[in-house]
Amino acid sequence: MKKRTFVAVSVALLLLCALPLFLPRFYVYVASIVLLTGLLATSLNLAIGYGGIYQFHHTVFYGVGAYGTALMLTRAGAPAPVAMIAGPLAAAALSLVMGLICVRLSKLYFGMLQISLGSLVWVVVYRWYSFTGGDDGIHGVPLPDPLASAAGAYYCTLAVTVLCLFALRRIAGSPFGKTLQGVRDNPVRSEAIGVDVTLHRLVALVIAGFFGGVAGSLFIVVDGSAFPDMMFWTYSLEVLIMCLLGGMYTFWGPFVGSSTLVLLRVFVSVYTQYWGLILGTILSLVIIFLPDGLLGFLVRRFRGREADGA
Repeated sequence: MKKRTFVAVSVALLLLCALPLFLPRFYVYVASIVLLTGLLATSLNLAIGYGGIYQFHHTVFYGVGAYGTALMLTRAGAPAPVAMIAGPLAAAALSLVMGLICVRLSKLYFGMLQISLGSLVWVVVYRWYSFTGGDDGIHGVPLPDPLASAAGAYYCTLAVTVLCLFALRRIAGSPFGKTLQGVRDNPVRSEAIGVDVTLHRLVALVIAGFFGGVAGSLFIVVDGSAFPDMMFWTYSLEVLIMCLLGGMYTFWGPFVGSSTLVLLRVFVSVYTQYWGLILGTILSLVIIFLPDGLLGFLVRRFRGREADGA
């Protein structure tokens, strides 16, 4: 890591650690939601941005991660660390099953089948009152004392999110990540040189599903509840918009897009109920004038200046 990058990351982490010291409880909660939503959008971007896989129903893994953790805590009485691992593993297992069914299709055919299977999972959760609470969901999930406070939940979310983003960054920069980008750009040529395209796509889906499940598990820590809307297909489209807004072809773009959207919703909705109209206007302007997203535009400008100065 370059010295300049190391200093910037260190300062950012120090500022994030200090947030609960001077922010009211509500804004600490909002900061936690920003972090876990950023992780959710970044996990989706591994599939759609790096792999070119049309993962249109990614939040089903987010919901399964949340429900898996909540059910382990409420039904099985498992310790919090065990429950927080069980939720993401359940999401990864579901991602493997759905991936095995869908991965031989491509583009819109893959996306449509994935939406269908994800909606089937949503219906099961929505209707199974005796186990999942149906449309009421699960509320008041018991958490150990260190996680019960807003600050404790925030620090847990911060630590897990940083570790997961570091892991995703390493995966994206690994030979597997580079090969996945090659599959995205030209699957026919990749297959011709001996790359197992189907296997690479399947592994990318399982990894994305696992980290989406981690984000869902963190939501239980922060909010203490799980409900069917968090895995409905319309929320998946919202997460996809986060990736488009920040920039799908940069690692940090989805995090920037998700932070922008979450903060926009929180602060603009205070003044008007038509915050969706403002978001739609901003998104239209970004698509027309910044096709690479907010961060993609900044990266391109920065590299352009470096090239001019060279």
